[in-house]
Amino acid sequence: MDTSRQIARRLLEVGAVKLNPHEPYTWASGLRSPIYCDNRVLLSFPAIRTEVVEALGAAAGAVSDVQGIAGVATAGIPHGALLADRLDLPFIYVRSSAKEHGRRNQIEGRLETGKRYLVVEDLISTGGSSLKAVDVMRAAGGEVAATLAIFTYQFPSAERAFQNAQVPLYTVSDYATLLEEATAAGHITEADAAALADWRQDPRAWSNAYEAAAQ
Repeated sequence: MDTSRQIARRLLEVGAVKLNPHEPYTWASGLRSPIYCDNRVLLSFPAIRTEVVEALGAAAGAVSDVQGIAGVATAGIPHGALLADRLDLPFIYVRSSAKEHGRRNQIEGRLETGKRYLVVEDLISTGGSSLKAVDVMRAAGGEVAATLAIFTYQFPSAERAFQNAQVPLYTVSDYATLLEEATAAGHITEADAAALADWRQDPRAWSNAYEAAAQ
């Protein structure tokens, strides 16, 4: 079994991913979503946590001359730290905004000017938090070799955003693979899988259609 399928199975197995097109979840943005993903759940399962960091390490091998790992706060911090430990590389993390007290840092740890960092995120949705971290690091003099995440929703808009920012994106599992595994395991029906696939193409239109049908 390839890594993408194995990680997708693990996400479903421990409930890190929940799928419900009939009673969708509400995101912070207000959009209704038939999927909820929280990869922090993986941290509570040592064997699976090890599998994930091994997969991240293998994916990191595709990126040349990585000299440090940068986690995106907050969910990318533990996975990034585990990867940095495995690869024996320096680790930093990037906050969404600078602290309002103390040294008012936005980057925690020591970013070395000119060094090439691999940015680690747990999940890619719009890509906004990862690319904001990239901007902060570049402004501080760091170089970003790529972004690496456990899972991606594969939104076309996010893929374009990474291309426009000239940041290669690598993930160890993805939405399409997850749907295949969820269907095969009986977590969802073929009709559910079709609805979930439609959502990925245009989440806002899907959300609006759900709200209209529910009224």
